[in-house]
Amino acid sequence: MESTSALPVTPTRWERVRSYRTLLLLGVLTLGLDQLSKAWIVARLPNITYPGPGAIPVIPGFFYLIHVGNTGAAWSVLTGQSGLLALLALGTLVAIFFWRQALGLRTPIVQVSFGLLCGGIAGNLIDRIRHGHVVDFIDLHFGSYIYPTFNIADSGICVGVILYLWHSLRAPD
Repeated sequence: MESTSALPVTPTRWERVRSYRTLLLLGVLTLGLDQLSKAWIVARLPNITYPGPGAIPVIPGFFYLIHVGNTGAAWSVLTGQSGLLALLALGTLVAIFFWRQALGLRTPIVQVSFGLLCGGIAGNLIDRIRHGHVVDFIDLHFGSYIYPTFNIADSGICVGVILYLWHSLRAPD
């Protein structure tokens, strides 16, 4: 009697890439929106328009577009260490690539979170290489409190991390 069991089929390279399509598409979209918005800001506003007459009020008293160069990380942590932060960003992207199976990157919600995260990391990494700092431009005011200025890449990183943590904490063991 012949065996009817089929040998496992090894997926082609294209099939493996397609299995990460949500991550790749969202990463490219986040990176593209980030870089386009930063190019627009750099072309229209001189660096360090905060506080200054060059700021563009979107919602006066709350939301302004400004242009600041941040050589640090979130909330200006490690200010002046743009080279070190660029290496950390590159290392993080490489680590995500090598540990993609352990991170569960084939799961749709995880692909969304890591698409946002990787697109944001790549956007800020490009800035560090191109400008020597990250271009920040979203300036929010809550009464007398002024939230640290940020950009679309920062938003992608924060939302991606929060989404991944939320997924990880609610996922069964």
